Amino acid sequence: METKHKAVVLGNNYYIGLSIIRSLGKHGVPVAVVDYQEEGAYARHSKYVTEKLIGPHYKKEADKFKDFLIGYAKNQDHKPVLYPSADPYVEFIDTYLDELKEFYLINQTEQGFWSDLIDKDKLYILAQQHNVRVPKTIQVKQNDVVGEVERDLGYPCIIKPSDSSTFVSTFRKKLFKVTNRGELEEGLKKVKDAGIEVVVQQLVQGFDDHMYTFDAYLNQDSKVTHWVTAQKERQYPINFGASVYIKQKFVPELHEIGAPFLEAIGYKGFAEIEFKKDEKTGEYYLIEINVRTTNFNQMLTELGFNMPLLAYKELTEQEIGQDSLKETTDLAFHYMYEDLHASRAYVKSGQLSWKNILKTYTEKRVGSIWARSDPKPGLYYVGGLANKVKNKIVQR
Repeated sequence: METKHKAVVLGNNYYIGLSIIRSLGKHGVPVAVVDYQEEGAYARHSKYVTEKLIGPHYKKEADKFKDFLIGYAKNQDHKPVLYPSADPYVEFIDTYLDELKEFYLINQTEQGFWSDLIDKDKLYILAQQHNVRVPKTIQVKQNDVVGEVERDLGYPCIIKPSDSSTFVSTFRKKLFKVTNRGELEEGLKKVKDAGIEVVVQQLVQGFDDHMYTFDAYLNQDSKVTHWVTAQKERQYPINFGASVYIKQKFVPELHEIGAPFLEAIGYKGFAEIEFKKDEKTGEYYLIEINVRTTNFNQMLTELGFNMPLLAYKELTEQEIGQDSLKETTDLAFHYMYEDLHASRAYVKSGQLSWKNILKTYTEKRVGSIWARSDPKPGLYYVGGLANKVKNKIVQR
């Protein structure tokens, strides 16, 4: 495999960035990592990192960060391949795409496209145009929101942000679940005071194991070349969070819905569609699309679907072929740290028992951070947790 192009990974303080680094580095790809500070950036300590860079903050100094990246790329012999590891980095790249693509190899070619898919309002409109089922949604901008919710949705329902990252950083949760008028009015006031755009949405019924994913790679002709499906078992925060325990399961219906949709909208690169299966009707609803590397990328790589490497090879004009996983392996991905928090919440709410949860600890699973062959990130991560505990004790 040809590896003359460097990979540049934006964001090193979370295990998604670490997984991208390992997925590429194991195949000899030179990996440069970029963050705005050393503190907490444990992925930078992977043995697969060949270059460590500290740049301006992607949000506070966005223009300077763009210039920093362009300046770096200009000094390379070949265009680097650019990888965002989190939504804020996706939005940054999308904002400056027309400038960045002159110096970097990037899957997406249309400025604003990624941001439109992250925006739930625009995504749902697009999905409906292509006859993909989405939860019924009411715009908060309308005058009689409460009345319309009670007429058309009923309770429980959810208050959901257009931009998840801003909402999560403000409220430390992905959405508000409301069960009556008082909670609805209180939630709407909170988001209005915070200046965050939201919608009120139908709550598709079903426990967390009714959440499924369609993970796919689409080439530069917007054709699905590789795909895998999976089923969530536990999330954090519970009921409306990210996967902390998820298994590969073959669900052909997800491909039947997801592949034509992604191809029709002209998607390029890796995408993950999250679906929820209604426990009463069995119908699948599109919930959201993740346009950056998934948090269980390590599981996909173990199964032979190395999505970051596919992007690298295609963008550097190397063959990628086609593949799909049309059987159930039950291989799981496990993020133990957040799963411990989730497990306590599941048990406290009566949704799961410790017996149910502990049983999964005996199953085939892939971890998020620790790797015997690349131990330093795990050691730095544990050290960071220890410092947090120490600081809390000192503050008391």
